[in-house]
Amino acid sequence: MTTSPNTKFVETPVLKIGYEEHGESSGFPAVLLHGFPYDVRSFDGVVGPLVEAGVRVLVPHLRGYGHTSFLDADAPRMAEQAAIAQDVVDFANALGISQFATAGYDWGNRAACITSILHPEMVKGQVAIGGYSVQDTVNRENPARALSEAQRWYQWYFNTEQGRVGLQENRHDIVRYLWETWAPKWEYTDEAYSRSAPAFDNLDFVEIVVHSYRHRHRNAPGEERFLEVERQLAELPRITVPSIVLRPGDSGLNIPSEDPSEDEDRFPGMVARRIVPGAGHDLPVQRPDAVAEAILELL
Repeated sequence: MTTSPNTKFVETPVLKIGYEEHGESSGFPAVLLHGFPYDVRSFDGVVGPLVEAGVRVLVPHLRGYGHTSFLDADAPRMAEQAAIAQDVVDFANALGISQFATAGYDWGNRAACITSILHPEMVKGQVAIGGYSVQDTVNRENPARALSEAQRWYQWYFNTEQGRVGLQENRHDIVRYLWETWAPKWEYTDEAYSRSAPAFDNLDFVEIVVHSYRHRHRNAPGEERFLEVERQLAELPRITVPSIVLRPGDSGLNIPSEDPSEDEDRFPGMVARRIVPGAGHDLPVQRPDAVAEAILELL
């Protein structure tokens, strides 16, 4: 995978994280966190307005994506929610950053939510794209409605050996299909996909994705160091840091409710809640303006 002129690397206790940095180093940092199955290119449209406003923009590749790799070749490739959140904290610590703002969606939003819960002193503000996304990985889950279960077909698929092999051999077909079904009103070009595609050729991508979806459904063990954290997260703690919740109005994965009560309950520090029209699940791609405006409002 080729690097962009803005690509840098930093080592944490576990990872060598590849990230892109934009803006002056003296600016207040905002960490932008992508999800599955996406990469740092999701935030290309968000960067410009933030840099113009004087923000230092940091966009890391999550574990298993792009330029990020494990320091220990023999380390187990695990990706439970607590681990991805710890990566955010480790990333900031490695850069000597004591406080920052976050914006994330999908896996990235989950990592940001957990960071806000466990380390609220580090988070000046959070843009939670998709709302509250912390999972209970401890207690047995109840079956959802048929539509919801059907929309999560990929999770059940990855919990099988057929799914692991399928992701290994057909990853780009699967990723492109999810992009298009999760943002049904958006037309992705081959050129746009080709810019992100190399991120999914990371040697750890398949193992990381498979472990993430197996762990969340209690079909794979997590790291021992996170057992207590996962028990704490199973209580679904509230997020008290100043937050703006953005929900994609045209998502093919989750249709947002007009009722704000759930978000008000989970985010007692919520500054605003907005349903963003024209946005699919990967909201920063379709409506980067909404994300940039929300970050600047919190700052």
